[in-house]
Amino acid sequence: MCFPASTTIYGGSRFVGLEGITIGEYSTISDRVILDGRRILTIGNSVNVGPGVVVWTLQHDPDDRDFRTRGGKVVIDDYAWLGSNCIVLPGVRVGRGAVVAAGAVVTHDVADYAIVGGVPAHFIRERSHDLQYRLGKPIRAWFA
Repeated sequence: MCFPASTTIYGGSRFVGLEGITIGEYSTISDRVILDGRRILTIGNSVNVGPGVVVWTLQHDPDDRDFRTRGGKVVIDDYAWLGSNCIVLPGVRVGRGAVVAAGAVVTHDVADYAIVGGVPAHFIRERSHDLQYRLGKPIRAWFA
């Protein structure tokens, strides 16, 4: 896993396929998060990943007679906010500045600056495009 010192990762999270995970500058990964890098997971700059979020890049194919896996790269662009306990499924891009509401299940790409929610996630409204904040702390809070 590759991430800069400006990013904060809180304790209690789990990383699957660590070598396939990249996290950008000034991002925050909250507690109890599961990040899956088996098919590549890229998280941009100033991304807020809330508590209990799960991001999968690989899952079982329910229609495969041998229950084999299928998956795809997941990209979470700059300034995205993944609300508490949401789930992002394989092959999805969450656009720049997009917000995924708490508890949502993301099965398709989310447009830049879109706010989505529900199961499956659907468009609610557009977010402001004027974003310039920085998250993270200059420490790594592995056990915070």
